[in-house]
Amino acid sequence: MRGKITLPAPIAEFPWRVVVPLTLLVLFGAAVLYSAAGGSMSPYASSHLLRYVVALGIALSISYLPIELTKWGAIPGYILILLLLIAVEIMGQVNGGSQRWLNLGFMQLQPSELMKPCIVLILSAYFANLPPAMIGSWKALAVPGGIIALPVAFVLLQPDLGTSLAIVFGGVVVMFFAGIPQKWFIGGGAAMVVIAPLAYFFGLQPYQQQRVLTFLNPESDPQGTGYHIIQSKIAIGSGGITGKGFGEGSQSQLNYLPEPHTDFVFATMAEEWGMIGGLFVLLIFGIVLRWGLTVAREAPDRFGSLLAGGLTATIFFYVGVNLMMVMGFAPVVGIPLPWMSHGGSSMLTNMLCVGGIMLVERSTRAQRKSNF
Repeated sequence: MRGKITLPAPIAEFPWRVVVPLTLLVLFGAAVLYSAAGGSMSPYASSHLLRYVVALGIALSISYLPIELTKWGAIPGYILILLLLIAVEIMGQVNGGSQRWLNLGFMQLQPSELMKPCIVLILSAYFANLPPAMIGSWKALAVPGGIIALPVAFVLLQPDLGTSLAIVFGGVVVMFFAGIPQKWFIGGGAAMVVIAPLAYFFGLQPYQQQRVLTFLNPESDPQGTGYHIIQSKIAIGSGGITGKGFGEGSQSQLNYLPEPHTDFVFATMAEEWGMIGGLFVLLIFGIVLRWGLTVAREAPDRFGSLLAGGLTATIFFYVGVNLMMVMGFAPVVGIPLPWMSHGGSSMLTNMLCVGGIMLVERSTRAQRKSNF
């Protein structure tokens, strides 16, 4: 066609439809972190932007890997992260009463965060190699169950309930997408109803038990365990439709709102930007999640479909739990909001998920070209 403009391949194949919305969200998050720091780029906003640039580079690098190499590396990666979790128990750094980090000198590494995308990767590889006729057998349930339970046991020792739930969620979603019989999920749900009271009394730490009680009735201890949720709801509600204005949020600026730059960054944003800001954030998350599900649906092979779907579910878990947490619909479990909260481990984990989905998208595009 005369006059048709052909873009260079690197530009045409660049994943603009996810990088553009993510960059807008990160920039918006940096503005919120700038405000949370009292009108300063340090210490939150500048490092937030730098981490995104580095993590985006890692994600783009992952997207160029051969998908078969990624599949082959699932087991070695799983074993390596398990060893890192063991190392945390032996020599991990204690912070805030939890032992979750390894001091590598140049950074603080939280191996449990890496297990979130890794559990999706190894289960996707497992089910891709499992003959369809065996999807209803014990191997389709017992082996994945063991793969999930092993790292979860180490993470619970740290203790870190939120990350444990994220690992389980990602693994269970992959099992669901793989076609595990629904009766097993129904049975598992019924078993959880029975086990939940026992887990509460014998499996949770005292502070975790208190978080559950606080979630049910935060007003019972407004100056203690209920303080976080109460202040968060005040911040969100006081923002109204358009917010109080950039840098004018009293809850965060006057230090009423705990953790305004990490777990409760959405409350910080909602107070200053109101419902309009909240809808913008939800729109971006909707675009990213829809992109991930589209890539999963269009993947030509079982491994790619399970990998993209599971990684999208992992991102959804972050978003869903954090938003429910700050609005008082879920206990406070320390789950940051992707691409807005200040935190290197969260940024790296979510960009690893994005990189994995990019990998599946690029592989799908390459396979389509080879078929023509």
